[in-house]
Amino acid sequence: MSMFGDGLDKAVQKAFTRPAPKNAGPQVRYMVKQLGGTKAVAELLGLSQRQVERYVAGTAKRPRADLAARLEREVTKRWQPQIRAKAREKAATTGGIVIDARARMGYTAPIGSTDQDRIRHLTIALPPVYAARLFDAQAAGGSDTELQEIAAEALKEVYFQDGGRRAGSLEEVRFTDVEHLEFDL
Repeated sequence: MSMFGDGLDKAVQKAFTRPAPKNAGPQVRYMVKQLGGTKAVAELLGLSQRQVERYVAGTAKRPRADLAARLEREVTKRWQPQIRAKAREKAATTGGIVIDARARMGYTAPIGSTDQDRIRHLTIALPPVYAARLFDAQAAGGSDTELQEIAAEALKEVYFQDGGRRAGSLEEVRFTDVEHLEFDL
């Protein structure tokens, strides 16, 4: 489970204009429409094609818990792609992204400064350039570590250096032991 990737996905999902289907029948029908047939859905979910057809017809209604979770995840991943793209585009060009994190943060700085890591809870609005970098890294399949490094760089510029107005000699910001992380557009 990717904390940063899932957090970005949840932020984008807040832009949805309609809720995704909640029951197995509508979810499977949506997946069949998206993937172009019951065979593709069966392969994706690890079911027989006949079982997928039962969900489509409404004769099967209640999937096992693991199947229900997979089905919900796959539907949510594909739900309203144009709305999702517009939300990402807006965040990356004009709106930026808000990060709410409780984590251990510190920095590397010259001798004489108080650079010891400590738990901080920050809610910071990041500029669009960092939203774009986060979404681009996520789309390229970037790991949680890469996304965490981008977030640390953003916090360095926005929080610790205040856009260049202070702490200009900071070399690196450490952003570790993340206890809570949430993004908002």
